[in-house]
Amino acid sequence: MLKKRLIISLTFNEGVLFRTKKFLPDYRYTKNFVDLWNADEIILIDVSSKGKKLQKSFLDVIRFFIENCYLPITVGGGISSIEDAKKIFSLGVEKIIMNSSTYKNPKITHDLINIFGSSSIIQAIDMKKNNDGSYIIKVDNGKTTINRETNEYLEFVSSLNIGEILLNSIDNDGGLMGFDLNLINKFSSKINVPILVQGGGGNWNHFYEVLKLKNISGACTQNIYHFTEISLKSAKKYLLSKNINVRYDN
Repeated sequence: MLKKRLIISLTFNEGVLFRTKKFLPDYRYTKNFVDLWNADEIILIDVSSKGKKLQKSFLDVIRFFIENCYLPITVGGGISSIEDAKKIFSLGVEKIIMNSSTYKNPKITHDLINIFGSSSIIQAIDMKKNNDGSYIIKVDNGKTTINRETNEYLEFVSSLNIGEILLNSIDNDGGLMGFDLNLINKFSSKINVPILVQGGGGNWNHFYEVLKLKNISGACTQNIYHFTEISLKSAKKYLLSKNINVRYDN
């Protein structure tokens, strides 16, 4: 049985570490504070708005993590061409995340899968709840609603032979009140590839609630206070006590 993963997700804007809720900076912390011993992977996301392309400041962030930690690293944000992907993979990154570019030009993601393999490509889906309880998909860092029906788009993305899908709740992002289980349960059946979830994890039981689900392969924590050796080890210990198969190093 594959082990479930606990993943650190960090958001950067022009090289500055940001809170994910409304993309607000937190200058009390830098990328240097992260203790990575007990995480399984790390995700680095760039939300810089300049030209919506790879920024030198973000490439410097990627290099820092490649040089200073031994975890598999996934990178997303501003990847809109084969050349962008080659540049990132050449740094030693294991996977890349696609989002808006897939919606705007699916051929790019299709070509990336053919070149680098499906296991190297993750598709992010940012979802927001309407007042009537329905969900819509957003791109461009949550600024634009896609012009496609939600279920249909999820099925389309799954058909691309993507390695994994990162399902993010915009509403719960940064709130620490728990993952949107209604969203996850409603749409996970529409997705035939492993799913990562993000947005809302605030305590270890929140992670248990999603990792116990069959097709959820990992949960992302964005809470800055989770990023210590002791707390991540505590999370793994708690999950093991609940019979969740996770990697645990004594």
